[in-house]
Amino acid sequence: MARSSQPVTVTLGNLKPFVDRQVEDGRYASASEVVRAGLRALVREEEALTAWMKAKVDEALNDPRPDIPAEEVFAELRERNAAWIAADAKRK
Repeated sequence: MARSSQPVTVTLGNLKPFVDRQVEDGRYASASEVVRAGLRALVREEEALTAWMKAKVDEALNDPRPDIPAEEVFAELRERNAAWIAADAKRK
């Protein structure tokens, strides 16, 4: 039976003891299985983050409140930054 993918060499570094322990404890049959499980978890995490970010963008785009002009936003940020700098200077 032919492989569906090519072998890849991975340097585990300080994660090797963890991988070895997973195999020794019988949770996985091989280091390859541990790595594949980790990559599947990473895929799930990335998909969840992408979905969360998309929801936040959709929420912002669908917000019925009027837009705030960029000049106002930057003016407020400059005021906040100046206040933060002044408060920090007083603490020193």
